[in-house]
Amino acid sequence: MDLQKIARKTLSDAVFEQLSAEIVEGRVPPGASLPAERDLVVQLGVNRGAVREALRRLAQAGLVSIQQGGVTRVLDFRRSAGLDLLSRLLLRVDGEIDLQVARGVIEMRAALAPDIARLCARRGGGQAGDRLIGIVAAMQHAEADIDRLQQLSIAFWEELVRGSQNIAYELAFNTLKTTYERIREALVVVMADELKDLPSYRSIAEAVARGDDVAAKHVAQALVEKGTHRILVLIAVLEVRS
Repeated sequence: MDLQKIARKTLSDAVFEQLSAEIVEGRVPPGASLPAERDLVVQLGVNRGAVREALRRLAQAGLVSIQQGGVTRVLDFRRSAGLDLLSRLLLRVDGEIDLQVARGVIEMRAALAPDIARLCARRGGGQAGDRLIGIVAAMQHAEADIDRLQQLSIAFWEELVRGSQNIAYELAFNTLKTTYERIREALVVVMADELKDLPSYRSIAEAVARGDDVAAKHVAQALVEKGTHRILVLIAVLEVRS
């Protein structure tokens, strides 16, 4: 492992970032053991408390298993980690977007969105519908401002997921939102067709207001497909070029 000494002001966060990078980039394979705490202290130039805190966070993230006797084994994060790792995986160490991860995020969004709209229509009630209609009205006022439309679209979907009353969807949405924010500016033009489709946003809001879960699901599916198709085409082009 080629580890670098760390400035004291970042300590456990920087230890965590450096060790997690070694794991997710595949430089330390599943089943391998990390250096002992005392060795990490020397290699990284930090105190033992910072190392222990970083190892604890790695274990919580599903990247390692701290075994009896203090041995820290690297896990196969594809089988042990949770959604919180998505944001970490999206951008590689060199700052470039991992296209495979980006594709996974977009495909997950496309799969979840219709059911989120369906459940919101079934459970959210008129209040959720009224709030969604209010967001659509704000979108109409900002129709010429694509950046503002993007922000309001996120707020629209956040209202839908809260109205779905599905905690698993809410937590997944939180992760997807955090991950999306890292590349949001790069996607605003690509998603323009979806963001400007205000009739579809209004149809979803009205379907939620009247409790029509079938309509909400199908309109939401058609809406997100616009952005999904454009983004997946872009990813395919970038993969060919890389």
